[in-house]
Amino acid sequence: MARGKDVINAPIVMVWKTSNRSNAVTKIKKFNGYHIDYVLSTHSKLPGVPEDAIILELGIGRKFYELWKKKYKLD
Repeated sequence: MARGKDVINAPIVMVWKTSNRSNAVTKIKKFNGYHIDYVLSTHSKLPGVPEDAIILELGIGRKFYELWKKKYKLD
């Protein structure tokens, strides 16, 4: 992916589940150097995210990582 002027320095944070079941594992992932449109259009091909992942939250900024980590009780 070519880095153009539209790529910002803030990380993109994604919270996703492995399936739609209630006991599915919830995970959080931070992407640096990507544009949010790229993440939305190709979320099945991103490293560490399976094709059938269900995106719960998606945001831009470091604050979201700490906020959602606390909200979903991750780590």
